[in-house]
Amino acid sequence: MNKKIKKILLKKNRSKIVSLTAYSKSIAKILDKHVDIILVGDSMANVLYGHKNTHKISLENIILHAQSVKLGIKKSLFVVDMPKGSYDTSGSAEKNARLIIKKTKCDAIKLENNKKNYEVIKLLTDKKIPVMGHIGYTPQFKKFRVEGKTKKETNRLLKEAKQIEKAGAFSIVLECLSPDSAKLITNKLKIPTIGIGSSSYCDGQILVTDDMLGLSGFYPKFVKKYVNL
Repeated sequence: MNKKIKKILLKKNRSKIVSLTAYSKSIAKILDKHVDIILVGDSMANVLYGHKNTHKISLENIILHAQSVKLGIKKSLFVVDMPKGSYDTSGSAEKNARLIIKKTKCDAIKLENNKKNYEVIKLLTDKKIPVMGHIGYTPQFKKFRVEGKTKKETNRLLKEAKQIEKAGAFSIVLECLSPDSAKLITNKLKIPTIGIGSSSYCDGQILVTDDMLGLSGFYPKFVKKYVNL
């Protein structure tokens, strides 16, 4: 197992995981000194390209930005999002994940759960491709809303998280979950949970750097305003 991934796993119930996004060498170089994980997220579709959603960002776009980010990283775990449509089948998932890793030298890939791709995660991890999961609000597949407000929803989310863990993911993003759901899932899983808008109960947090700095013009309630650039 990758030493950087081992380090993230060891943080479970010990210390908080700090994660931010980057789309260029210059930003990655700054962040690398302060964070545990740098993610090249498909959020670049909104932040850099002005798209209304993340659906049209291409695999080529992701790879080009990830190649730049790689040049700025020395110590952080380097994770790259798989864009919508790049992992619809096990075959395309493996092909595209291998391409991302080959071209970018990243440590892991991240994919969003659509309740059908547990086998895709298992295939990738069986092939020694490290995977970060993602449940709750998954922008590639759903419209925004906070999930886990009811017991039924919480149980569904917990089941999804456990299936992703069982499939071999080394960590999981919990996006826009109720505090109670995030707390329960974090306590029930052996792998780290990384929240975005899902309370401080998670094992860590990830934010879009441009949102945090006030560059994107998008101000989520869960993002503390450190500066407005």
